[in-house]
Amino acid sequence: MDPLSPDEIRASFVNCTRGEAKGVTLPARPEEIPWERREFLGWRDPKAPARAYLVLPHGGTVVGLALRAAAPPKSRLRSNTCGFCTTTHGLADITLFSGKRAGKSGRDGNTLGMYACGDLACSQYVRGERKPDVPQPYETLTVEERIARLEEKLHKFVARVLEPR
Repeated sequence: MDPLSPDEIRASFVNCTRGEAKGVTLPARPEEIPWERREFLGWRDPKAPARAYLVLPHGGTVVGLALRAAAPPKSRLRSNTCGFCTTTHGLADITLFSGKRAGKSGRDGNTLGMYACGDLACSQYVRGERKPDVPQPYETLTVEERIARLEEKLHKFVARVLEPR
């Protein structure tokens, strides 16, 4: 991913108002982000943990999504799999993130959701830079193939958010 400035990050949001985008708490100073090892910029708002954000290149532009993180479910399941990077986590480390659709559909209350790594560190998990707390299923894909799969799933999610209804 190419480096982005704070202004570029804030201007990328497609499913919130300009005022809401201006109030987004950014994850770190842009010069501290290892952009070359990220397929997307994803973070939880430290001031409001129920808020999360995804920013990524999509269709020749940069698209940002404002998301809501659901409370952890009370379930008998012990683990679940991230819908983006397919990393298996303990149930407490997987979060349902939902975001308003872009445009009129979102203003009408339509949303989309995806179960994903609660820390949104998918780029690090697919590269083996971060290890989950539960054993992973055996996988024969190379790191490059896992990165390609992650990018494909991210782009499908973004396309669905942008899709007019």
